[in-house]
Amino acid sequence: MDFAKARLKTGYFFLGLFAVFIGLYPLRFIGLPYEESLLGSKPDTLLRSSIYLTAFYTHIFLGGLALLTGFSQFYKTLRRKRLTLHRALGKIYVIAVLLSGLAGLGIAFFATGGIIPSLGFAGLALLWLYTTANAYTSIKKTDIDAHQRWMIRSYALCFAAVTLRLYLPLFTGLLNIEFILSYKIIAWLCWVPNIIVAEIFIVRKLS
Repeated sequence: MDFAKARLKTGYFFLGLFAVFIGLYPLRFIGLPYEESLLGSKPDTLLRSSIYLTAFYTHIFLGGLALLTGFSQFYKTLRRKRLTLHRALGKIYVIAVLLSGLAGLGIAFFATGGIIPSLGFAGLALLWLYTTANAYTSIKKTDIDAHQRWMIRSYALCFAAVTLRLYLPLFTGLLNIEFILSYKIIAWLCWVPNIIVAEIFIVRKLS
């Protein structure tokens, strides 16, 4: 096995590892008091809103499902030998993104830190919905190449759930940057580099 293939396989391994770990991460919030969860920084008025809470839990649980179903779509063996399973997982991914993305867009306007993180997360939600919609319409037209490109972009944005959780302890712990400032930066940093890397990957591997 040459170095390029070994590097690619290693990348896929860690992609799957992080996808499973963060995809299952929302389960720990089942029954957890608000003050001990991601909602700990939210005002009581927001926590009394059933609409907000429904959107929040829809976003994190279905976002986790998107992570879990999405990474398997990149394995050639699954696409070639288990096409029915590939299609079923793809449909689950699209539905999960649709619901999680819309919910994420709604709760983005209540993000901790004000307008800067709100715009960052809203932009992420809109692009996630847009790239996934294009991936779906491409495969309906049997344009496999376009479908693969849009799916790479979509999952790169989905993977923001992972990069956000990697950056937070790095900024607040190792770099000792105050939480609110860290959050304002990470609201953009968690997804903008991801989509850039996706474009580089597309150019190098699929063009």
